[in-house]
Amino acid sequence: MIPSPPRAARPASRRRAGRARRPLGGLALAAAALVSLAACSGAGAASGSGPDAAAAPAGSPDGAYTTPRTMPAGKGSGQPDGVFPRTVAHFAGSTTIPAAPTRVVVISTGQADALLTLGVVPVASTAADGADLVPAYLSKAFPEDAAALGAMTSVGNRIAPDVESVAAAKPDLILMNTAGKDAASLYASLSAIAPTVATQGTGLHWKEDMLLLADAVGRTAQAADWLDSYQSDAAAYGATVPDGTTVSFVRSSADRLRVFGVASFAGSVAEDAALARPESQGFTDETSQDISEEQLDLADGGHVFAGVQGGDDTALTGLPLWPTLQAVSDDAVTFVDDDVFYLNTGPTAARAVLDAMEAALS
Repeated sequence: MIPSPPRAARPASRRRAGRARRPLGGLALAAAALVSLAACSGAGAASGSGPDAAAAPAGSPDGAYTTPRTMPAGKGSGQPDGVFPRTVAHFAGSTTIPAAPTRVVVISTGQADALLTLGVVPVASTAADGADLVPAYLSKAFPEDAAALGAMTSVGNRIAPDVESVAAAKPDLILMNTAGKDAASLYASLSAIAPTVATQGTGLHWKEDMLLLADAVGRTAQAADWLDSYQSDAAAYGATVPDGTTVSFVRSSADRLRVFGVASFAGSVAEDAALARPESQGFTDETSQDISEEQLDLADGGHVFAGVQGGDDTALTGLPLWPTLQAVSDDAVTFVDDDVFYLNTGPTAARAVLDAMEAALS
C-alpha cells in the first residue's frame, strides 16, 4: 500500500539509514526526458585470468557502459507524476492504470526493493527458494515500514507465483518481469486480475526497471533523483580507489560455482564506480559463468566479494584451491550478504553493495 500522506522516496545516501545525504544540486533528471531517452548499452570484453590482469573499467572513458540507466525506449506513459489514469507501455504490452495504486503486488523481490525505495509498501510478494518473504536487508533499511512489511502476504515462489494468491490479495496493480519462463502466459493470467506492468528483470536492467515501475505508480521524478544521487556518489567513491584495483564476484550455490561479469547486478555497481574487473570477469554477454573447482583461479582478484547460498563460508574456504588465491594470501576476501549481492536486484540492494565495497576497499 501507499502510506497516506505518501512517504518521500528513500534518499540515495551512501551512509546508513537515518543520515542525511549531502545536497547534490543540478543532478536530478527531468521525468519527461527520462521517458523519451533511449537505453544505453555496451559490449565487448576481454577474457583471461589472474588478479592483476584487469579489463578497462566499463564506467571509464576507455570502456562503454553496459548497464542501461534511462527509461527504456518506447516505454512508459509520458504523463506527469500524479496524473491518473495513465497508460504505461511496458515489456508485455500497454496497460491503463485508472487511479493511483494503493494495493501493489510484486512478483520479484527486486520490485519490492524499488517500491520501498520510492516510499511504497507492496501488499504481497513472492520469495526465492529458501529465502524470507521480506529479505533482511530490506527490513533493516526500512524500519519505519516494519508493520506494513510484517503484514505482507506471500503469493508463492518468484519462479512460479500462485495466481490464486495474487487474486486473494485484491491488487489494483501487479508488477512482474519477463525474465522468467512462460512470461506471456503469466502476464495473461495476472492481467485478468488487475492492471499489470511487466519490467525486464535480471541484474543488468535494474535501473530501467526502477524507472518503468516508478512511472506505473506516478513517481518518476523521485526515481530519477535517487538514481542521479546514487550515480554521483558511486563516481565520487570510485575516484578514491587506486587505479588498477580489481574487484571479483564469486558465488557458491548448491552444485554450482559461478563468477559474475560486468552485466551482473554486483558488476553493474562496480561499473558505476568505474572499478576494474579481472579479465576473467570482463564478459558482457551473460550475467555469470559457471566454473569448476579446478578453475577457481578465475575467481581471483585484487579484492574478492564472495557469496554462499545458506551462508556457510566453508563451501568456498573448504575448496582445495582456495588457499592458492592471491586475494586469500592478501587477506582481501569479503564474504557478503548473498541476498544483497547475488539474489536481489534493486536500488536499496545496489546502495548496500556500494557501501560494502567502500568498507572493504577503504
